[in-house]
Amino acid sequence: MDDCLFCKIATKQIPSAIVYEDDGILAFNDIAPQAPTHVLIIPKTHIESTSEIDQSNKGIAADIIAAASKIARDLNLEGHRLVFNSGEIAGQSVFHLHCHLLGGRAMKWPPG
Repeated sequence: MDDCLFCKIATKQIPSAIVYEDDGILAFNDIAPQAPTHVLIIPKTHIESTSEIDQSNKGIAADIIAAASKIARDLNLEGHRLVFNSGEIAGQSVFHLHCHLLGGRAMKWPPG
């Protein structure tokens, strides 16, 4: 996507504070963190949201979760929360699949 912010970050047209990268995944610090640790984990391939996950691309979800687990271990997080927002009504503001990895503090439920 030519105008997708996260596609531009994935191709390094826009700089970011990268914390993890492999062939298909990029993870970087959120610029407006909601916890002491707030990392965004994205596929390098454009997928709009979790609503577009199907049999043909379901492996990307496992890749994102595996990357999140590695990042959490590398950062020595005692615990962490993973959040996927799908659609504007759910709070998605960048329409490129991404997972929020939050940690470094006690999490409440419901979130807040």
